[in-house]
Amino acid sequence: MITLRPFQDDDWPGVWAVLEPIFRAGETYAYPTDISEQAARGAWIDKPVATYVAVEGEQLLGTYYLIANQPGRGAHVCNCGYAVAEPARGRGIATRMCEHSQAEAIRLGFRAMQYNLVASSNHEAVRLWEKLGFAIVGTLPGAFHHPALGYVDAHVMFKNLVDARPG
Repeated sequence: MITLRPFQDDDWPGVWAVLEPIFRAGETYAYPTDISEQAARGAWIDKPVATYVAVEGEQLLGTYYLIANQPGRGAHVCNCGYAVAEPARGRGIATRMCEHSQAEAIRLGFRAMQYNLVASSNHEAVRLWEKLGFAIVGTLPGAFHHPALGYVDAHVMFKNLVDARPG
């Protein structure tokens, strides 16, 4: 059974094992492909409001983080990053993490969720986020530099988690 729970310090080796090949591939995240383990930990663990892991027994299968998308007047909108281990893909883990992240975001006081840079070439992610209620609210021409495809468009995707408009 897959469990989603808050990150614990001893989870880091498993989280890094999931993140490193994704970051090195450079196909979905804008992090440098040569990002150090220390910098990756800072970005994924230290900077966010919260980080979670998906585990099955002792096996870490995926991870996500929640962070305010902007400071101050925009801090009610969160941003998330998700990563699933290659062998665990296709099992619905990203769906479960996204649904969990929305509930956690509401619990933490966020009113909306925004993904700032979804590579248009990441068809599975775009399709999944749309299925889970996110809308493409903008497309940034050539904003993501894919290692094989060159400059591809990037989408900004958004979902209200609660009615953010005045009463």
